[in-house]
Amino acid sequence: MLKGLLLSLALVPVPLIPTCAFSDELVLENEALAIQQISQLVEESIRSDAKQGFAHRNAHAKTHGCVKAQFHVLPLPDEMRVGIFAQAREYPVWIRYSNGSEKIQDDSVGDGRGMAIKLMDIEHSPSGTQDFVMFNHPVFFVRNAADYVEFQKALAEDSLIQFFFPDLDPRNFRLHELKIVTMIQNKKINNPLHTQYWSATPYRFGDTAIKFSARPCDKITYSLSRGAQSPNFLRENMQKHLDHEDACFNFMVQLRKHSLEMPIEDPTVEWNEKDSPFISVAKIIIPSQAFNTPEQLKFCEDLTFTPWHAAPDHQPLGGINRVRKAVYETSSRVRHELNGIERNEPASF
Repeated sequence: MLKGLLLSLALVPVPLIPTCAFSDELVLENEALAIQQISQLVEESIRSDAKQGFAHRNAHAKTHGCVKAQFHVLPLPDEMRVGIFAQAREYPVWIRYSNGSEKIQDDSVGDGRGMAIKLMDIEHSPSGTQDFVMFNHPVFFVRNAADYVEFQKALAEDSLIQFFFPDLDPRNFRLHELKIVTMIQNKKINNPLHTQYWSATPYRFGDTAIKFSARPCDKITYSLSRGAQSPNFLRENMQKHLDHEDACFNFMVQLRKHSLEMPIEDPTVEWNEKDSPFISVAKIIIPSQAFNTPEQLKFCEDLTFTPWHAAPDHQPLGGINRVRKAVYETSSRVRHELNGIERNEPASF
């Protein structure tokens, strides 16, 4: 690993070169260097782990499954008709559910859970797709690119405690971030289809900014076993649900209304729902289906998700999303290379 990385980065905010209409989007000095270091760490990690076999993603490595679904944009008021939400229509989508860890581990281990939605047939997106990437907590646990380097170093050394307590100086402790990670790890999840997910980071919504979330539509009418005896009980419970009935999520956006209380550059800060409630803009219908097959699981593994598969009106914002642009690209490029798979976006089904 890159153990000799020196992170004496002068974190002085300077304006981002204007590429969009958001004056509150700032970049830290030497952010580009930090992102380059992160990409190197990610690539080394994937190549090192692949020596033991198949190359997995650097994060959200364990797939519970990919399901076919429909993304129904609702009739909306004029001020909400932005980008893909400009008119009521349907998009075919693939949705991948996953654990957050870079390790393939038992589902009973405390971990974040991910929901990544890929809309197809997106006319103005360079990839032809729109990806909405979320996990099951309202905020992220890393503030900026420099901290992300420290996080990747701690992962490489298999010692996350170093990220939260980098030295003996209490002023350098990351207690806020530790609280977030502890909350995520302590969540008890029985079924990815019964869980709410959030973007955590901000995105464009035309000339304003939003965060987004997907929340199950209905109360669950039957219970599922936690199934601690099975290391893959989350996948099994997903399939049990879809064997019997459809699943449904409300896709919602939260408008940024206060610049100070709703920062662009610090995704560890939750935007208060009392100040700006989430607004439903689409409904996701996952029809009853059999997804737990070797063919579909392999198709799922080969897919690439990134916040930067996006139409211009939904461009990612903030430093962590700028980091993710490089991280997701590196992860996809390296694992597809090592697995001998071409990188292609799926066609409409």
